[in-house]
Amino acid sequence: MEQSTPWEFSDDRGRLAVAGQRPYRIVAYIQAGATLWDHGIRPVGLFGSPHDGAAPDPAKGGELPLAEIGYLGAGHALRPDALLAAEPDLVVAVTYDGEQVYGLTQQTAEELETHVPLATVAVGPGRSLAEVRERFAALAGSLGRGEPLGAARELDAAEDALRQAAGGAVRPRVLALSPAGPERVHLARPGSWPELRALTEHGVGLLEPPAGSGLNWSTVGWAEAAAMAPDIVLTDVRINAARPEELRTDEHWRAIEARARLLPWNPEAPCSRRAHTRFFRLVAETVREAAAQA
Repeated sequence: MEQSTPWEFSDDRGRLAVAGQRPYRIVAYIQAGATLWDHGIRPVGLFGSPHDGAAPDPAKGGELPLAEIGYLGAGHALRPDALLAAEPDLVVAVTYDGEQVYGLTQQTAEELETHVPLATVAVGPGRSLAEVRERFAALAGSLGRGEPLGAARELDAAEDALRQAAGGAVRPRVLALSPAGPERVHLARPGSWPELRALTEHGVGLLEPPAGSGLNWSTVGWAEAAAMAPDIVLTDVRINAARPEELRTDEHWRAIEARARLLPWNPEAPCSRRAHTRFFRLVAETVREAAAQA
């Protein structure tokens, strides 16, 4: 008879997740689940964050077949028994601060860990986009799966294209934001988001919002956002962000929409080479077009 091989993974809270054999039934926070899917791993269940609703947010789902995978709930109403009902061998989540399991209350996370291994990957400001990507790749590798052959080559080509587009004589002004509604907007601080820092490192001209108390965002009125005169706007497309059609009562949003190219931006996108390749290609193409028409 074959002997099972013990499995372990040192997560980004500094905890060791351990199982008697390699886990196969995985419940994941939706961003983590979308990332694992890009590595060839199909979760048996997904859960959301306090910003999510009763159904999975398609913006966070990447290429997951959301209609085919059970969604177990979101926010403070999510209880351990709902997650354990999917009979997971492993729960995978993300952490922003290296301590808290995002999407679960501390009590829920602690109770879960008495029944099933729980592994987190840090996606916050203390880690580069490449580091986040490699940590997910390491987790997927420990589970016996990996990204398709050629994914690294395609990402390298996308990064080269982005550097070339951003290195021209004209450097478009890029603003990343999350609309709160017709009166307020959250402007992203580029240094707090690994994917925005990566754009800056490749030469893209990200605009820095006003100083303030917010770590990740500066919350202002649309007049302040319009005054920054962006040429390209990365607009949060998660379900908790206001839609463009909800904003058109505000003249300053209308000015932004008339002036700038709007690009969908998901601050919780899958952290895989495949997803990052798509993102870099889209930004590179838009930067080239905006520079050509400047």
